[in-house]
Amino acid sequence: MSAKKDKRKVASHCDWMSQLPPKLHNIPLYDLAIPGSHDSMSYDLDINSSIIEPDRLQRLSKIYCVRKIVRKWAITQEETITKQLDAGVRYFDLRIARKARDHDPTRLYFCHGLYTTTFLDWAERHPKEILILALSHFKGFDKANSAQLHRHLIGFIVTLFGAKLIHIRVKYSDVPTLRSCWDKGRNVIISYDYPTTQHGEIWSKIPYFYGDTMNTTKIEAKLQHILEKARPVQYFFVCGLNLTLPEDARTLQYILRPCDNLANVIRRGLPRLLQWTKRQAAKTPVNIVASDLVTCDDFIQTVIELNALKSTRA
Repeated sequence: MSAKKDKRKVASHCDWMSQLPPKLHNIPLYDLAIPGSHDSMSYDLDINSSIIEPDRLQRLSKIYCVRKIVRKWAITQEETITKQLDAGVRYFDLRIARKARDHDPTRLYFCHGLYTTTFLDWAERHPKEILILALSHFKGFDKANSAQLHRHLIGFIVTLFGAKLIHIRVKYSDVPTLRSCWDKGRNVIISYDYPTTQHGEIWSKIPYFYGDTMNTTKIEAKLQHILEKARPVQYFFVCGLNLTLPEDARTLQYILRPCDNLANVIRRGLPRLLQWTKRQAAKTPVNIVASDLVTCDDFIQTVIELNALKSTRA
């Protein structure tokens, strides 16, 4: 038991942003290398909840053994949000959902957990660490109640984080940097994957590029093409190292393996993807680099250290 705990001990990078070289304090945040977690709250998957994805298996949600198998291939993170924050993650992929037949029409969940003040409490304790929370998916937001639910969620976010929110830039001089955020006492960015023009505190969707495959070679090739040809200029973007199960019947070749699971496949592929990331970052700039199992294989430290390259260029 103790050996298992030692193995899973997570290195701490609680305040890595405040410890970056001074020359990086004044460059745009989208020019920094920032560790991110893919499907950040999947560690909290409830085996008693209905299957949300893949879509083809939703109709089998009532079968316990099916839910158990899907859970093995749906968990992409092993540590809680607080442990991810302490480890150095600063970008979070948060999938919002509303449970069917919930008596409270405005009760919303991060997929796999009810939203809490975890992020706010941590941000207040670490005022020089900038958090980027990307809200997306919005499962269960049907046409009849979608507008109401989005208004409710945005209002909740604006009220919860208040003066901690970093506002959308209006002109180039407003581009957020570490220094400008520190001076204003703001350290939370909300990215929202739904059109909203009424709140200057809510940022538009941050592009998330990923390989859409379980094959690490194909992931590298697709991300290399994007970084060299199609990456956004003067805005945040995510380079996702995450593995993706097929949406069709090919997914069965993975989820029916009796002695395997997604976490094991990730552990086998992540070291190679990290080596590729270091080589690629020496040729093309990266911003947010997101992964599954963010506390494994020195992922966070590797991404943070990419800022040394940016320091020599600044």
